[in-house]
Amino acid sequence: MPSPIESIIAAGTKIWLDSVDPDLVRANRALGASGATSNPIIISDLVKTGKFDDQLAKLLKDGLPVSDAAWTLTDQVVAAAQEVFRPVWDDTKGDDGYVSFELDPLLEDAECKLSIEERSARYIELGTKWSKDRPNRMIKVPATPAGLGALEELCARGISLNVTLVFSMRQYEAARDAVWRGAQRRKSLDAFKSVYSIFISRLDVYTEKYVPSLSEASQGQVGIVNAKQIWRANQEFWASKGTPLKQEIVFASTGTKRASDPPWKYVEALVGSDIQTNPPATNDAVQSSGKAFRRTIDELPPPEVLGEIAAKVDAVHLEQTLMEEGLRKFADPQKGLLALLETKLGSLG
Repeated sequence: MPSPIESIIAAGTKIWLDSVDPDLVRANRALGASGATSNPIIISDLVKTGKFDDQLAKLLKDGLPVSDAAWTLTDQVVAAAQEVFRPVWDDTKGDDGYVSFELDPLLEDAECKLSIEERSARYIELGTKWSKDRPNRMIKVPATPAGLGALEELCARGISLNVTLVFSMRQYEAARDAVWRGAQRRKSLDAFKSVYSIFISRLDVYTEKYVPSLSEASQGQVGIVNAKQIWRANQEFWASKGTPLKQEIVFASTGTKRASDPPWKYVEALVGSDIQTNPPATNDAVQSSGKAFRRTIDELPPPEVLGEIAAKVDAVHLEQTLMEEGLRKFADPQKGLLALLETKLGSLG
């Protein structure tokens, strides 16, 4: 009998780990995970464990500025995870086996003085730098005005992309269209790969706060409905494009936020296609659930639920609110990481 995670994979879903912790990467690869993602929160939390003090000590002794040391360490940790998943990338000819590397979140910090155009140029510069000679690395770019402005050129340069912090259909369509324009500038589409990370549980946190009038049937379903609608749009768009590799949705933010919800709520609702990037604790809960998961990606709530969500949820306000929150959640840990390295500089030097 297949394990719960094996049943998810058998139903057509790829499992990516929302961590690049070396121990967790190996453990989850053994369970069937075929890729991983990284972000500033993950790297900052890993540094706090002290696991990488030896690597940091060497970098700092080599005279690297703290910011450069932080990014060099990030590169090394992500590269180590890439080695674990490289056989998957080879076996699937580049359709799976990726590890995502997020570009500098301080480009979106409120204190950043660069114009949108200058930020886009910086994303292009950094994406080109950190993707070089890393074939199974995805460059993660946020669906902000500056990030969206960088996508076409990054894709045209042959870089595999993970567009993150997507909360709305508007963001998804803008990102997808920019990436496709870039892909059409390539000499060949053979190695063209893009994914779009749709955040899920945060939408339900938002509606509990800002749309308390939603009925019991609709409250807690907005993230799932939004993700499924974007997934369907993605399926329809790429069906006629003939790309050798799949252009996929990543179902992100799949950890539940309400104690009353089973920890596999979002995992179970999105089985059957594309990619789930799950926190380690969520994968552990899924694996210990004893459940046999089946395809559910095509199933939507009743029409009255869809109608209520469409009528009551302001997509513009939702996107704006969650984007501001999301950018802070990535910028603040990056600042914290730099501050932590400053304190370690003396003790590790």
